[in-house]
Amino acid sequence: MQIAIPAGGEERARAFYTDVLGLLEISKPPGLARRGGLWLRGGAANLHLGVDPDFHAARKAHPALRCGEYEALLRRLESSGVAVVRDEQLFQGRPHCYVTDPFGNRIELIAED
Repeated sequence: MQIAIPAGGEERARAFYTDVLGLLEISKPPGLARRGGLWLRGGAANLHLGVDPDFHAARKAHPALRCGEYEALLRRLESSGVAVVRDEQLFQGRPHCYVTDPFGNRIELIAED
């Protein structure tokens, strides 16, 4: 899955996606690395952050990530100043919530455990 980030947003993206969410940054092929952005992996999920010079945040369409240690992750997000919006309706029997990345993109987090 891919979401857009603004030009020059890689460091802010790393701080959120790797330091807070805990995703692993993987190397992009050299030809693609020149375009900017990041490739990330978490479990079976691959998330590509692509630089869009005409960036507009995705406030409705969003990736959904299954998360182990869900409650600990939510505490880490909240302690980092990220607003967590819990959805009281379960998703396939599991708790889930929404957060926004530093650029306003919506991300859904679904409890795996």
